[in-house]
Parts: sequence; C-alpha cells; structure tokens
Amino acid sequence: MPKAPKIRMHDVNPFLQRVRDFLLGRKHTLALRFQDTIATRSPPPPVLPDGPAHKLASNYYYSRDARREVSPPEVIAPKPKQIEGGEKLDPCKRITPGNVYNWD
Repeated sequence: MPKAPKIRMHDVNPFLQRVRDFLLGRKHTLALRFQDTIATRSPPPPVLPDGPAHKLASNYYYSRDARREVSPPEVIAPKPKQIEGGEKLDPCKRITPGNVYNWD
C-alpha cells in the first residue's frame, strides 16, 4: 500500500477526477513524475543462485563454452529408396506425404 505523498500533487479536483475515471473506464495515471511515485535509484541487488561457472575447481573454459556444444544436425528420417540402374521411374507418379485429394 503506497503511503500518502508529503507534497500535494498537481491534479484536478476530486469531482473531476471521478468523472475522468468514469469516462476513461479506468483510473487515470498522471504523466508527471513526482518524487514519491517513482522508484528509487538504488534498487537492491538480485538474489540469484550460483551457476556452473561459480565453482572454484574444475571450471575450465572449454567445458562451459557453448560453441563447442554445437554439432552437425542428426538425420532422423529414413533414407529414400535408391533407384536401380535398369529400373525406370514413372514420370507421372509423384511421391506425396499423404493421401492425395483432387480438387477437380
């Protein structure tokens, strides 16, 4: 719950504030920056857990370098059937991934 500001902020009177809030459909926020409504300049530091690079021993660069983790892609699809030398492929037959639906 924010505490009441020490200095009265410049705004319209309370009746016009309620009318403005009703017409906006929400509470109006002032675009002016008053000292009591802004965050401090020195927020507390974040509390983060230690990561793998915080170890004192066995912390070599090559073991935590992400570029060394990259490898060529693995092929998970089966290899297509090879056409033998004497066999001819029908030019009208197309290989499709599922049932063919003719729109005509």
